[in-house]
Amino acid sequence: MKDFLCVLGMVLVVEGLPYFASPAAMKRWLARLLDVPDERLRWLGLALMAAGVALVGWGRTG
Repeated sequence: MKDFLCVLGMVLVVEGLPYFASPAAMKRWLARLLDVPDERLRWLGLALMAAGVALVGWGRTG
């Protein structure tokens, strides 16, 4: 559980950094995100999750 909380904390730091560093740019980027088709976003989400699982597996075996 301790590892999970550490990982979750790091994810929150990484996710929050762009909003803190440049909120105006994030607003522009999020507005453009509305134009991306749902299917492309689904595939991107799947690819990111697969990469995350691969990284976790790689980190746990090393």
